[in-house]
Amino acid sequence: MTQIVKNTLSAVDYNVPQTTAASSNIDPKLWKAATDFESMTIGQMLQPMFDTVDTSKGFFGGGVGESSFKPMLTTEMSKQIENNGGLGLAPSLYHQMLKMQEGKK
Repeated sequence: MTQIVKNTLSAVDYNVPQTTAASSNIDPKLWKAATDFESMTIGQMLQPMFDTVDTSKGFFGGGVGESSFKPMLTTEMSKQIENNGGLGLAPSLYHQMLKMQEGKK
């Protein structure tokens, strides 16, 4: 995340912009949508990585349980990656959605 965006968001935590005088204009719904979209994008990038691993020959691999658990693992991993900085898409998405929203007013 660039320094300009960090200053614009003025937040200690990347995902929870604090309400201060400098950041009172941040729309929490738009920010959540932007971070959720980034998390989903990361998940889509991680999915093929897990699909190409053959775990059926491993000691605990394969089965119905693993096929049920794997999508949840991918989702949670993508959320954690996004919570720790992600790919840097969320700030750009947030600003673009904000511009689109302001254009409709």
